[in-house]
Amino acid sequence: MTRASTGVDDSSYPGLFTLIADYFNPTTRGKIYGILQLAQPIGYLVGMVLALIIAPMIGGWRSIFYITGTLGIVIAAFIYFGVREVPRGKAEPEFEGMAEKEMKHFHFSWNEAVQIFKKKTMWFIFAQGFAGNFPWNVITYFFFGYLMTERGYDNNSVLTTMAPVILILAGGYFIGGWLGDVLFKRTNKGRILVSSVGVILGAIFLYFAMTTPVEDRTQFFVLMCLTALFMPLSSANVIATVYDVTVPEVRSTAQAVEYFVENIGAAFAPALTGIFAELMGLSTAIIVMCITAWIICFFLYLGALFTIDHDTHTLRTQMVERAQSM
Repeated sequence: MTRASTGVDDSSYPGLFTLIADYFNPTTRGKIYGILQLAQPIGYLVGMVLALIIAPMIGGWRSIFYITGTLGIVIAAFIYFGVREVPRGKAEPEFEGMAEKEMKHFHFSWNEAVQIFKKKTMWFIFAQGFAGNFPWNVITYFFFGYLMTERGYDNNSVLTTMAPVILILAGGYFIGGWLGDVLFKRTNKGRILVSSVGVILGAIFLYFAMTTPVEDRTQFFVLMCLTALFMPLSSANVIATVYDVTVPEVRSTAQAVEYFVENIGAAFAPALTGIFAELMGLSTAIIVMCITAWIICFFLYLGALFTIDHDTHTLRTQMVERAQSM
């Protein structure tokens, strides 16, 4: 029941990101999502500090949940009373300058929800969500154990090594979103191009990091920093791409489906990695799982390059028709 309730909490992200899409126009959403996603690795870093340093002082890691749970309730109250919703689609360029009272309110439609699955770009997005979640879960579940068992790191070494890496990872979210916005202003393919570069460079630098000799901690650290920089380049761009091809009233639904597919990948990743680790060792298992997943994502992004123009144009045409009908 506890795990299910945290799933409900995680499921708030589609609604949150959709609200952001109603506040900010398509050419700026990437960097806004990148800023929002800074909170995830920073929160992970704070959690790591709490678990490694604070938890032993206050009775163990379970006590940490009293702190984080209480903060969640407080922030929920701030959101409920402090965040104002705007009409769906308010930030679309076709509605620019239109007063809120002039806008027609769009409500969820099953017909529009079905249209999500008729957009070819969304199929590529769904598929990459499944594959792309493997590396994140593999690293989350196994990397700290790998550092301790195969590289001989103690708790302090893990913290001093991974804290800068995670901060760079946080910066990668914003850089990816910003680059996606820059290229999106030039071509509808811009976000997909940034995502493609991110997964390939992330795979390359992770491979070189994992194959670095154990005694060369400096080189390992530098390569992990580079991996962390490129790993999240696609994240904000994938979210923005979903909203570049779907109508406002079903964007949260589209994102929720994408997250559902991602979670299927998340469910399989640790188990498969554990099986491979038993067969070939943890280091090799991490390399095989992460790099294979990123290569698959790269080819899926290539597929999306051939569909994104059509699906984006279709949405823009729909928005023009709606603006003219108001």
